[in-house]
Amino acid sequence: MNEMTRIAVQTTLKDWETDQEVRWCPGCGDYAILKAVQRTLPEIGADPANTVFVSGIGCSSRFPYYVESYGFHTIHGRAPAFATGIKLANPELDIWLVTGDGDGMSIGGNHTMHLLRRNLNCQVLLFNNEIYGLTKGQYSPTSRVGTSSPTTPLGSVDRPAQPCAFALGAGARFIARGFDVSKELPNVLKAAHAHRGAAFVEIFQNCIVYNKDVFNDFAAPKGAEDRQLWLQNGEPMLFAKGTQGIALDAEKLTLKVVDVIDGNWQAAGVIVHDVTNRSIAHMLVEMPFGPFPMALGVLYDDPRPTYEDSVLGQDARAREGKSTDLGKLLAKGQTWTVTEGGPEL
Repeated sequence: MNEMTRIAVQTTLKDWETDQEVRWCPGCGDYAILKAVQRTLPEIGADPANTVFVSGIGCSSRFPYYVESYGFHTIHGRAPAFATGIKLANPELDIWLVTGDGDGMSIGGNHTMHLLRRNLNCQVLLFNNEIYGLTKGQYSPTSRVGTSSPTTPLGSVDRPAQPCAFALGAGARFIARGFDVSKELPNVLKAAHAHRGAAFVEIFQNCIVYNKDVFNDFAAPKGAEDRQLWLQNGEPMLFAKGTQGIALDAEKLTLKVVDVIDGNWQAAGVIVHDVTNRSIAHMLVEMPFGPFPMALGVLYDDPRPTYEDSVLGQDARAREGKSTDLGKLLAKGQTWTVTEGGPEL
């Protein structure tokens, strides 16, 4: 049991399954993410009667149909706006926002940015498959240069957006990464839920039809472990079975890969991960894969006051010492009385 979780309601995975047929393409990574979420919810003591899943448009956005809780399947890119309204109306609700790289980073990019900078207390799960799957394979904001698709038959020339870098730039206070079939994904979800504020989680998701195995270099079920850097707060940044690590190049003020001899990571200058270090978090999300491993787990976690606490606190202070008098409110300022001869000011 994760130390940061406290069981409040006893449920099982079955309690979070609906009677709806799960309809994604056979082999889609969304199946694995759904199960990871449904396994996590009982462990964090989530209550179906107090949980809301909100989504926009896309393959990922079918999620609310498959989780036995309250849900809103909203319009393209606007899930953050709905989530904000829901949280302000009932701050006690536990909100999970599910989006994709198209829904959350393209038409919904503006809404995603404002939810993150405001720091609404919710979990944002962005499924990144680097393609528009629902609309038959067009390139998306996160598609790599050279991606061939119906809208880029010669290969994309766009520089791809980086969701975690976007989230950090927007002011997010929690940034994490995982991938669909990873056994560590539930732990990432637990950490996101434990964070009070907007918790942004990028989940690499395999699109079996239109972008198959695009993440295999670091997310293949076997053989890719050496190219994964799983970050743990207070632990050295080691990968490749502890034979390599990430260190700071003091001259260039950039990260570098170093060899670790006989387990002596201190001598190699390997960085100890500090989730509150925003500068290092920026470097981690910008690390180019290939020369570096893929940084996974919790990259940044440094809470600050939430949006709903600030808004509702401001309202409470404004109402302090005042009585509720609808008649007085209606009579305040310029008023008039309607008579047979017309209004009298």
